Amino acid sequence: MSTDRQAPEPAAADELAAPGPEGEPTDGSDGVAPPEADPAAGAPSEPPSDTEAAPDAEPDAEGPEAEAPVPSVTDTPADTAADTTAEDAEAEAASDDAEADATEPGATPTGDAEGATPALSEAAAELAAQKVERERIARRKAEREAPIEAGAKLSGTAADLLAAVRAVESGAQPAPVYFDDAPAAPRPAPAAAPPQPRTPAPVAAVAVGDVDAVRAVLLRGGAPEALAAQAAGVLGEGAAERLAEDPWLLLAVAGVRPTQADGFARALLGPEAGPADERRSAALVGWLLEQAALKGHTALEAPVLEKALAQYGVPDAGEALEQAIGDGAVLVFNEPLDPPGTEYAEGEEPPVRVLVGLEGCALAEESLADGLARLANTFGGAADWEKAATGPGADLIRAVSGHGLVTHTGGEAARAEPAALLAVAREFGLRACLAAHVPHEGAVTVTGLLAGAEGPGRDADGQFALDLLIVLDAPQLDVETAAALVESVPDGARLVLSGDPGVLGSAGPGRVFADVLAARACPQSVSRTPDPGPLGELVSGIGIGELNQVEAPGKEVVIVPVRDAGEAVHRTVQLVSESVPRAFGVPADGVQVITPGHGGSAGTRALNAALKERLNPGPGRFGGFDPGDRVVHVPSPGRALPARVVSADAQGLHLDAAGERIVVPQEQVEARVRHGWAVTAHQAVGARWPAVVVVLPGDAAEALSRDWVYTAFGRAERHLSVVHGVDQALPVAVAQGLPKPRTTRLTGLLRALVASAEQPR
Repeated sequence: MSTDRQAPEPAAADELAAPGPEGEPTDGSDGVAPPEADPAAGAPSEPPSDTEAAPDAEPDAEGPEAEAPVPSVTDTPADTAADTTAEDAEAEAASDDAEADATEPGATPTGDAEGATPALSEAAAELAAQKVERERIARRKAEREAPIEAGAKLSGTAADLLAAVRAVESGAQPAPVYFDDAPAAPRPAPAAAPPQPRTPAPVAAVAVGDVDAVRAVLLRGGAPEALAAQAAGVLGEGAAERLAEDPWLLLAVAGVRPTQADGFARALLGPEAGPADERRSAALVGWLLEQAALKGHTALEAPVLEKALAQYGVPDAGEALEQAIGDGAVLVFNEPLDPPGTEYAEGEEPPVRVLVGLEGCALAEESLADGLARLANTFGGAADWEKAATGPGADLIRAVSGHGLVTHTGGEAARAEPAALLAVAREFGLRACLAAHVPHEGAVTVTGLLAGAEGPGRDADGQFALDLLIVLDAPQLDVETAAALVESVPDGARLVLSGDPGVLGSAGPGRVFADVLAARACPQSVSRTPDPGPLGELVSGIGIGELNQVEAPGKEVVIVPVRDAGEAVHRTVQLVSESVPRAFGVPADGVQVITPGHGGSAGTRALNAALKERLNPGPGRFGGFDPGDRVVHVPSPGRALPARVVSADAQGLHLDAAGERIVVPQEQVEARVRHGWAVTAHQAVGARWPAVVVVLPGDAAEALSRDWVYTAFGRAERHLSVVHGVDQALPVAVAQGLPKPRTTRLTGLLRALVASAEQPR
């Protein structure tokens, strides 16, 4: 199936309004279709959509299987015997992949788990709701002989609503927040004494009385009481009263769709609950912007948002949007379309595009722009580093010696240049720090730096005690993380943003690195260091839209054609467990499997189940896990750690994460731990492994894009195997599958600040 995609254009209303076939991020989860609205009740039906809600999401493709191999790399016959696959083995780096994947806040019984949202996390709220539900079931069991499954006696709206939320809890349908974090490449444990086990911080609890009050309101409206804990946590103080007065606030609960909120409102308010209700319009505006943020947008154009509101049955979408702006529920911005400094005739109004956004993203984007401009303008002066400007990083060293803000672009081999800069800066006595999205040699993690757990610490003013901060994996910065990072860099210090612009973008809203590059607000150092070998040649070609045939005398690149998803799983297990270790001396733990989505017959769930059965079979004694299982641990949104299950006891699940002992409490295991033999490309970005097996089943064709292929193939250091069943969809995706555009404001803000600074005072 073709994966042709048009060049970046403003997102269409139907693409942003309805974030997926099921209305939730289609990042690879098995979604549950939303219930149809009741025509008799006058509620609008859900507008159809076939778009992905998560930015650059990795959906569960359901298309037809394909067979033919891509003629661009060395082909291996599909029927090659296991004995000879050693020569053709393809594999992926074995580091445990750490997905901080919040698209699936609740895990399946086999151990899939997702991250949590800020404050009271979705994962925590869902776990609390599950606990309440289990207690209710226990009471009913005491009265009846057989247990009653939650929702079994529900019908209509309540059953639909519970089914949607249960889909989120089980991981079958993604939640309305997510992040696909790059896995941290596992490193040898330090030789020091074994560290003390670390237990994740407990999640804030919701008062029992508040939950009971919300439960009563839900029951009045025919909604499942299992939503009580999550609704109470999301709505905060006075949740029950607020929900009774404005039933559409239920849209704030993960997994709830507008048609379901409409049914709940009709049950509570009666005939007065109609499509024109101002409360409904206000809730829809916020919900649509939240859905857009899941796709990476920090704002939406007003016409796009109005069209989306109309699709959800709002009679006067323009007036509803104006009302929401007037009430302060959302913010409006007029962004000039012409470059700063453009002159206009007398009386001529400059053309603008009207953008609407939520306060959080808007403030973060403006704070980030101000911080970047501050660093560029407060730099004390150029330093003489010319004698040290030698080798591959010479251009970067020269640029940083004379500027407070610099960008640096390049592939995997170019990562040596920021390391050279770090060494030079320290030679000159500067307090310098290297930070990365995932653990990297000689670097702290961005998350650890912001939390104060790693790096130089902060001074009396709360800013980093450093003179130079170099950030690797800059494309993975969302606006909120980037704003927090930049705000912490002191005046006069230097900041370098380094990364590969060809990889998948951030999981959160924004396109920080791309926007800074587009604004041309600072010097840009472009690496000339090519990635070596057949793998480097292959990936470099993909970056410019060409899937070239490469000479791979050492079997660095191998294609394994498959006919269907079942064969794809079989060949993947064979490659990881036998062929790659035998042919290349890379142990199974050094092979990483990457696939486009979580669901489907060859998604991460199916592959992890098959790989566990082969590599570490067991009954899953603790939440689906056994000692020795390869897992990813999600301690907080945006952070994921590869780990290994050590044991389990009353305290929880004991993990070993590159030598660090972590104890995950039992009630958090489902939300924070999942198997990690197979991951998605979003989870793998930023890390590399000795061998990588990229699995492309036929139903994944529509999920492929150039940046996805570039990211997945680029994770391999020594060997890449492609289990290939998408026929010509792969070269088409590389040639034409451009990344989906994101609506952001950072480029315009930076250009305006630069123009203002250049004006004479």
